[in-house]
Amino acid sequence: MQLFYAPEITPPDYTLSEEESKHCIRVLRLGLGDSIHLTDGRGALYCARITDDHPKRCTVHIEQTIDPFEPLPYRLTMAVAPTKNNDRYEWFLEKATEIGVSRIVPLESEHSERRVFKSDRSEKVITAAMKQSLKAFRSELAPLTSFKELLASSYSGRKLIAHCDEPQSSTGKHYLASILQPGEEVLILIGPEGDFSKEEVAQAIEAGFEEITLGSQRLRTETAAVVAVTMVSVVNNLTQK
Repeated sequence: MQLFYAPEITPPDYTLSEEESKHCIRVLRLGLGDSIHLTDGRGALYCARITDDHPKRCTVHIEQTIDPFEPLPYRLTMAVAPTKNNDRYEWFLEKATEIGVSRIVPLESEHSERRVFKSDRSEKVITAAMKQSLKAFRSELAPLTSFKELLASSYSGRKLIAHCDEPQSSTGKHYLASILQPGEEVLILIGPEGDFSKEEVAQAIEAGFEEITLGSQRLRTETAAVVAVTMVSVVNNLTQK
């Protein structure tokens, strides 16, 4: 299945963007009458046939709409501090999108290594990963958000903070995979290489966050984030028939 991103799609006929048209006609060498699939990134999958194979304005006719197409059985928000090396953060964005994440929040904390986040390239990484993994839901990328701003924001789901220090709450730290419930809405915070400060952990606990661990191994920021996304996916997929 060849999947194309069409955020402004309006059936029954639609003209792909110049970039997607070039990829379809010049790169993949598809032509008049060939079948392709498109998604709006909001959950709908469109089965279409090429009616005009112009390499700059490929037009298709929508023959079937599947909405929603394979939706996630959970809603996961990952708030992760950008790494100093941008390639490592883009690797996280790609893998998290492939595995399944609803929203990603670049998080600025006390020990952050990077305090400027340019989203243009990251948005392209997410789109490419969505298409490659044949998903109809595109992960949302939020702007760089400060730790305090995130704590002050309204969130109705379960709130978890991963850190490497000793637990501060009376309930202690729990292994993420052991406390997850299938189908729940979850927000997970992953800090920078220097971890969250003790003050930030205390503030998070006061704001209703539970302390978690991802295991005994010491993990890089982007690795920890992918491990967390994978745990949520596994717990939810174990319940699927």
